[in-house]
Amino acid sequence: MAIYLDNAATTYPKPEVVYQAMDLAMRTVGVAPGRGGHRQSMEATRIVFSARESLASLLGIQDSSRIIFTHSATEALNLAVKGILTPGDHVVTTSMEHNSLARPLHHAAQNGVAVTWVQSDADGYVTASQIMDAVRPGTKMVAMTHCSNITGAVNPVGEIGPLLRQRGILFLVDGAQTTGNFPFSIDALGIDLFAAPGHKGLYGPPGTGFLYVSAGVDMEPLLHGGTGSGSSEISQPMSLPERYESGTMNTPAIAGLLAGVEYVASRGVAEIHAFEMELTARLCTGLSSIPGVTVYNPPGTRPRCAVVSFTMDGKDPATVGFMLDHNYGISVRVGLHCAPLGHRSIGTYPEGTVRVSPALFNTGAEIDTLLAAIREIACPAS
Repeated sequence: MAIYLDNAATTYPKPEVVYQAMDLAMRTVGVAPGRGGHRQSMEATRIVFSARESLASLLGIQDSSRIIFTHSATEALNLAVKGILTPGDHVVTTSMEHNSLARPLHHAAQNGVAVTWVQSDADGYVTASQIMDAVRPGTKMVAMTHCSNITGAVNPVGEIGPLLRQRGILFLVDGAQTTGNFPFSIDALGIDLFAAPGHKGLYGPPGTGFLYVSAGVDMEPLLHGGTGSGSSEISQPMSLPERYESGTMNTPAIAGLLAGVEYVASRGVAEIHAFEMELTARLCTGLSSIPGVTVYNPPGTRPRCAVVSFTMDGKDPATVGFMLDHNYGISVRVGLHCAPLGHRSIGTYPEGTVRVSPALFNTGAEIDTLLAAIREIACPAS
């Protein structure tokens, strides 16, 4: 049986309740929320509202109407960057950003926004003092990842948020690798804008994501159009979340996301994180014992998530990944992981790394099977 260890890209499999919720929504609801007063449309509206409420409860958000549904974390990050930054603004970010944030910021820089890139250490971490040292008079935003999708390094957003709030600087956080599998409260961390996908640690389907927008933050919408409310006006509504949710929503996908969020809540984020850290420790310890293998962000006391990258002396990561897939039935991720600046930071550009990312439905036995395969690849029998 195949072993799937690429959960940092998309978690698989999903809880059975996710599949059931999507099927039920498609078969028995099947219409758009907010587009009618009949029972089916009202049920679609209930599903979307429940998903907002469940997300707010899981993530420590007081007002669920400030959760904007998007098709991905990428869309959410684009909404935040393009909806707020204008020529002449200054933004601080890090060298470990995924292209979902790095590219919108690069685009902003090409259009008159000043961008400062804070260099991480070799394991992918930046410090609060590094971020604050990069802040200058007129800085409008700090935009950064909560956790590196290359090394699993979790950055100190809880230290940074309050410092930025004291200075009136907006704080945008990419929570793609921490949402659902690393315990935190958005409101408690002083985050103004928080983007995350639904298909990773929340165990929802692809094509789902959201942006949380704190009170007092206003953005220009990416899209203008029908929202199911305020239809008599030609102008885009100002109320949230409708202002940023033009067009027909994917109700079956949101139903799946709702089921995934409820499943994560029932298991407990802290418990999920503890389980994943057991697998990660087992993985890192095993990899570190194999001759010729280099682990990036090896075991230590700094906070991390279940994302582990390694290289093997004399072997291209793409070759290692191919062998794991075709010879052993093990799925991992290889290459640059849509984060070339991060690989430059840790010294693995341009080949990248082999990335292993266990999750809730993996087992210790699967980690051991992977380690045995890597030992055979690293030290083949003569």
